[in-house]
Amino acid sequence: MKPTLLLLAIVACLALLIQQAHAQNNESVLYLQTSEVNNLMVQYDADKNSITRFYTIKNSPERRTRLQQLHNEYLSELAKLNFDKLPVGSRVDYILFKRNLRNELRLLDIEAKEYQQIAQWIPFADTIYAIEKPRRRGAAVNAQQLALTLSNIQQQTNTLLKQLSKDTAMTIALSNRASTTVRALQGALKSVFDFYNGYDPQFTWWIPMPYKATDSLLNIYANMLAIKGKANSAQKDDGSGIVGNPIGRDEILQQLHYEMIPYTPEELIEIANKEFAWCEKELLKASQAMGYGNDWHAAQEKVKNTYVPAGEQPQAVMKLYNESVAFLKDHHLVTIPPLAEEDWPMNMLSPERQQFAPFFLGGESLLVAYPTNTMKEADRLMAMRGNNPHFSRATVHHELVAGHHLQYYMNNRYKAYRNFDTPFWTEGNAVYWEFLLWDLNFPQSPEDKIGMLFWRMHRCARIIFSLNYHLGKWTPQQCIDFLVDRVGHERANAEGEVRRSFTGGYPPLYQIGYMIGAFQFWALKKELVDTGKMTYQQYHDAILHENAMPIEMLRAILTNQTLTKDFVTSWQFYGK
Repeated sequence: MKPTLLLLAIVACLALLIQQAHAQNNESVLYLQTSEVNNLMVQYDADKNSITRFYTIKNSPERRTRLQQLHNEYLSELAKLNFDKLPVGSRVDYILFKRNLRNELRLLDIEAKEYQQIAQWIPFADTIYAIEKPRRRGAAVNAQQLALTLSNIQQQTNTLLKQLSKDTAMTIALSNRASTTVRALQGALKSVFDFYNGYDPQFTWWIPMPYKATDSLLNIYANMLAIKGKANSAQKDDGSGIVGNPIGRDEILQQLHYEMIPYTPEELIEIANKEFAWCEKELLKASQAMGYGNDWHAAQEKVKNTYVPAGEQPQAVMKLYNESVAFLKDHHLVTIPPLAEEDWPMNMLSPERQQFAPFFLGGESLLVAYPTNTMKEADRLMAMRGNNPHFSRATVHHELVAGHHLQYYMNNRYKAYRNFDTPFWTEGNAVYWEFLLWDLNFPQSPEDKIGMLFWRMHRCARIIFSLNYHLGKWTPQQCIDFLVDRVGHERANAEGEVRRSFTGGYPPLYQIGYMIGAFQFWALKKELVDTGKMTYQQYHDAILHENAMPIEMLRAILTNQTLTKDFVTSWQFYGK
């Protein structure tokens, strides 16, 4: 063979080998992205989206029945899979998907029971359902008859408003259900009005005035229903202006079981108190290093007063971010894709939002909390003191990289079919990074340690005050005072934290997910990294590549456990 032909043959062989390797690599990626349960979960998500897009009236019997049917159908389909032949990752998907479906049915059962209990307060519901249903297919409407129907609904609503003012039995849960149901009925009437008005001459002649009057009355009624439960509640405003809905011990246990946390609320409070004591010991060390002896409150006060001038916080946070990412890279702790460093913008939190989130936040973007010209002077100072550089240094990695921003980035790219989101993974992993960077000497000074310990105590406090509140033992004001007295919060920031916890739309267990989830990741780190089975980078990359899920299930995947169909949580990650 001539040299030129030989060279061409070699090049062709190399090209073929590269092509095969590339194909194998793609197959590997596809394998990593798939699961025997994957198609079922993807189809379920699509079917559920279709159903909720078509049956739009929340709490309606029609929508609820259709969703119950959907969940039971997928439980039947799931049962057809041969669980014993599934690899561990697919068994995890099976167990968690079944758990989710059963929980959805449990919530729909609660919805049905509450709907039955509020039926007397929505006597016009079936009438509105009957008006909205044919609209989906564009049926002709008798506008004159509809105008009379709307007038009757107005009369009913006026009567109900009078009756509601005398009611003393409606609970917060029922008032919330009734209010959201009336809002949904408002939406149903609006969809009818928007569809026909201006297009149907008879509808346009008869309906606008009675519709507007009905909509206005329903709006008033929904507002009254929303506040009625709070007015009837045994938990009155204790001066904080915060009235939430404590769920009680039985529901806490139910939700802990769902999250695969095998501890009671009392045991979790005990864990938090132990960790709180550890924080206080470390605070004394930092305080003594700063020259304040055992007066760590004075040392913390000094740290709070290191805040940067108004207008300079974005630059201060950016400096901390760069230092944090450099530390992660220098220590080879996690793989950071270049685009994940590139694709996050910075925005400012509005004064209104800072009432619920008084500290900077992160995720797809960085949200900076700092005072604006519309705030009162005292609130401005508290915002600045609470967001000083040493406090912010403790959490910049929590909010961006390797915390929430990197989480969201990777969740969108690896096993994205896993819709098993839980604060024990999302917040727990971010706090785990706080734990790890503390151990790796990321804090450069006693002031930095004060800042990191402030947040670590805060994570402990979240467990203590949120569980005591939901157990019915503490009021919101007691929670605020605890954050001020024991953690060192600025009072306005403590009020924002408690308001966010109980009226900000967060699930009841969200606040305990931070530290309890972190301890789960920490226990798994001891099992895999400290024993030399994985490097830090391998461990942290594996967490992100498996996507969000209860951490005991992540442990099952990474340790290749044999799981059974009737798996029950038992992992004592903090010790017995």
